Amino acid sequence: MDIKAPYGYQEIVPLTKSHRVRLPRDRTLPAAFQKVAAVPLSFSEFAPAACDYPIAFITGDNGKTFVAMAVLGIENQQNLFVRPDATWETSVYLPAYVRRYPFCMSRVSVNGAEQAERIACIEKAALDENGEALFDAKGEPLPMWTERKKLLFEYEADLARTDEMSRALAGLGLFEPFTMQANMRDDAKPMQMTGMFRVVEKNLENLNAAQLKNLMRKGILPRIYMHLMSLENFGRLLDRKAAQKPN
Repeated sequence: MDIKAPYGYQEIVPLTKSHRVRLPRDRTLPAAFQKVAAVPLSFSEFAPAACDYPIAFITGDNGKTFVAMAVLGIENQQNLFVRPDATWETSVYLPAYVRRYPFCMSRVSVNGAEQAERIACIEKAALDENGEALFDAKGEPLPMWTERKKLLFEYEADLARTDEMSRALAGLGLFEPFTMQANMRDDAKPMQMTGMFRVVEKNLENLNAAQLKNLMRKGILPRIYMHLMSLENFGRLLDRKAAQKPN
């Protein structure tokens, strides 16, 4: 049996009722998440995330599929929203991808064949014999796990809606690659971020009424504009980068 850890996780194992878990407190981040430059966003998160982060799309299979991401830094392994005490900045939205940690959902491969059903898993490093129990002695879920399970499963369903949206946008030819370039100082080499995709607003004009109506009916059209408006937040990332530089 093989289980692939999601982005930002180190090693995951299937969750069992006997596990005790060491949970992060008060937006405290594990080391792995302190250096992630982007995290996946689900469908319902576009509105709150667009206020704080640039939302871009990426592909890992040459345009066959796309993933919506909240961009957190302008360099590799850079998260500009981590404070010196290893907590996430309190004034901004905390993505569900991070809030669900150390739990996640993952597909299991058996003898090289990926199984259709996803199972609840946990970061192995978060297991602790002195940690919090998830189930009582009778095997019934405790309130802490009930709350986390709700987030985990609702987030998974919401990610599926994001996947549907990305497929629809790609199928309509609305994506284009773009590069973010900026100068931090007059004498510095320009900084570039590549590998990102955005929606081409003018291509919306080429859609027919039925296509536009379908995008509106599924709640995709508003998210297109949330995504486009959020790209202005690259300027806020540059401000954060400049503020963190020593004088």
